[in-house]
Amino acid sequence: MDKSVIKELCGILGKEHVQSAPEDVALYAYDATPFAPVARPDAVVFPGSAEEVASVLQLANRVGFPVVPRGAGSGLTGGARPILGGVVVSTQRLDRILKIDSDNLQIVVQPGVVTEDLQEKVEAAGLFYPPDPQSKEFCTIGGNLAENAGGPRAVKYGVTRNYVLALQVVLPEGTLVRLGARTLKSVVGYDLLSLLVGCEGTLGIITEATLRLLPAPESRGTLLVVFDGMEAAAGAVAATFKAGVLPSAIEFMDQASIRCVEEYEPAGLPTDAAAVLVVEVDGSPPETERLAEKVKAVMEKSGARLIRTGASEEEAEALWKSRRAVGPALARIAPIKVNEDIVVPLSRLPQAVSGIHELAKKHGVKCACFGHAGDGNIHVNLLVDTGDADALRRADLAVDSIFELVIELEGSITGEHGVGTTKQRFIGMELKPEAIETMVRIKQALDPRGVLNPGKIFPSP
Repeated sequence: MDKSVIKELCGILGKEHVQSAPEDVALYAYDATPFAPVARPDAVVFPGSAEEVASVLQLANRVGFPVVPRGAGSGLTGGARPILGGVVVSTQRLDRILKIDSDNLQIVVQPGVVTEDLQEKVEAAGLFYPPDPQSKEFCTIGGNLAENAGGPRAVKYGVTRNYVLALQVVLPEGTLVRLGARTLKSVVGYDLLSLLVGCEGTLGIITEATLRLLPAPESRGTLLVVFDGMEAAAGAVAATFKAGVLPSAIEFMDQASIRCVEEYEPAGLPTDAAAVLVVEVDGSPPETERLAEKVKAVMEKSGARLIRTGASEEEAEALWKSRRAVGPALARIAPIKVNEDIVVPLSRLPQAVSGIHELAKKHGVKCACFGHAGDGNIHVNLLVDTGDADALRRADLAVDSIFELVIELEGSITGEHGVGTTKQRFIGMELKPEAIETMVRIKQALDPRGVLNPGKIFPSP
């Protein structure tokens, strides 16, 4: 990048908020995507206002350089990696909670706010923001919006998109617009909010969000349920819904995940179990107790070996701690994780889980499955040792087979991680060419010079 462009960026943001030295920008060549190619950006900027973001994009269109939005860099499909160089726009300084409106159950935030910080602030006000991705301790609201993040509570409460009322967005050509309204209903014009949420930073950079809140549940009940068969556990999930229970979460761990957790941070889980479910219900205290008893009866009928109830908040947290430990535990025993987040209809969950393990065995790779069984979203982890190129090749072949199985089961190849760069070659398995072409035309209309997060989602010609 020409030094004159760096100089212009310094004029827009101030020299202290522009980094271009190789040692400073090297970190921003990565996100959390494993073994991804590295393309170092030419510069990283830290805007403090929406107007500064707009000015950076206006400069990009005039000069012609890529702009890549970045939150915490916790994405798993390469969405925040600058694969063509250019300028990374970090939302690190846009980190304020602007307003909590308890009367209208709303919160106004900037994109750099950490998700867990937002949740804690609204809970202190007696309110509730349900989306809870597993990386909530460090991921940011801007990234959640870009990926339409979900989490365990999505089964009852939905995903990020369900809580977006209004956005302030800088469009690719540098135009600052406001979309949506502070009302619960608004059908004026096209639903551009839904287009922007989940676009992976390819159609705009969100600089402010008005999000919907809920009253906090009065109580929660948590159960840990142990099964001797994966199919029985998956069947128990469907049986729970058939019994008329809508849990706030149903999480799933297979035997490989259980053993990893016990090696990493022992939680007293039986390592000989085939599967474990963590089930949460919420509501008024009498309702929570009634639902917990109903879930317990369903699990017993479905063949559960053991049912452990979190009688206190501390015991419930201990049960959830074992579920949250799966990701770090797998990373400890296998330096390389090929992590896919497939989704299938609930009725197909038993077929999906057993089929995935059969395909992993066929390709000779270790496999661990866990995730949000309540909405059919399973995280498939193919585990590879560092330096084992042949195992990595077999894992890639297994991914192809697993995605074919998922489509055959009328599912989706990604539920909350997005497409980014890692799943580009697979989108034709799920989307017809006409649908892809329509999306490409929308991208070209909003970003005619192709400056905003180029090379993401759609395969290169």
